[in-house]
Amino acid sequence: MKGITVRLYQETKTGENPIGEPIFEEEVIEVENVLVAPTSSEDLVTEQGLYGKHSVYTLAIPKGDDHDWKNKKVEFFGEVFRTFDDPIKGIDDLIPLEWNTKVKVERYEQS
Repeated sequence: MKGITVRLYQETKTGENPIGEPIFEEEVIEVENVLVAPTSSEDLVTEQGLYGKHSVYTLAIPKGDDHDWKNKKVEFFGEVFRTFDDPIKGIDDLIPLEWNTKVKVERYEQS
């Protein structure tokens, strides 16, 4: 089993403007071997009720990845999505295979 490469958009604070608001620079990081699975219909109903979000996919992140996945823009399959909710991480030694973190994504509507 092999995952795909996902583009993760990280923001880094680079300074402040004249009125003290932070200025951010966006950096694109390519994360390899990410599994992408459609969200189950049972999870869709639960997430819509709990968060008001409509999850489209669940990502499985490889062990050892230390990027921040909470509320981030991601790109795969030629489309842009946004992660939501807290990533769910398991204990590496207790999980077989190469992935130990689950992240939910919704369609990203740019304003």
